[in-house]
Amino acid sequence: MRKYVIMGVQGSGKGTQAKMLRQDLDLAHISVGDIFRWHVRQHTKIGAQVKRAMAAGELVGDDLVEEVVRRRLGIHDWNYGFIIDGFPRNGRQAEFFMESYDIDAVIHLELPDDEVRRRVLSRRLCPSCGMDYNLIADRPEVEGRCDICGHGLITRADDTPEALEARLTDYHAKTRPVLELFRRKEVVHDVDGRPPVDEVQSAIRKTLGLSGYRADD
Repeated sequence: MRKYVIMGVQGSGKGTQAKMLRQDLDLAHISVGDIFRWHVRQHTKIGAQVKRAMAAGELVGDDLVEEVVRRRLGIHDWNYGFIIDGFPRNGRQAEFFMESYDIDAVIHLELPDDEVRRRVLSRRLCPSCGMDYNLIADRPEVEGRCDICGHGLITRADDTPEALEARLTDYHAKTRPVLELFRRKEVVHDVDGRPPVDEVQSAIRKTLGLSGYRADD
């Protein structure tokens, strides 16, 4: 069983890389961001709390994040392990996580702030079906329209320049110190997040010793 955490500033490609690992290793991909976005779309009580935080460019409170993560991991649908992204984001969350789970590796995707701004401010979302687009590398066939359902695309509430700057400041102040906690256990693997997606995935697998590995091998 393999238990991984993937970390990096917003726009570093955590979700994309986690999904690629999930496919071959049969891992459960636990994305805190995806869980919260589902709650927002379903207009739940959790969704209302998340929406307020996102609009202000703030991180969701520790108690709520820990509750969601604990509940998701409690499903125990991860026979071969899991890869979690979007958590932990600060020291308290890291301590909670390390007390509960033995982590095999932390994949840290490094990305300069200028590249983060370029990527994040080019993202678009379909509010109807939830499909994500990026105007740099994954443009819709019809400008401004979702390829899946045809609905008009929007910019996420938390993808404004002001909200992004608030998150970058918060990331450098709170999340980077989390890496230092994990480094004490010598489980952090730094990977350059700037190259094309496939190259980043190859680098991740190489550093984890997973070249050619599949869950059924």
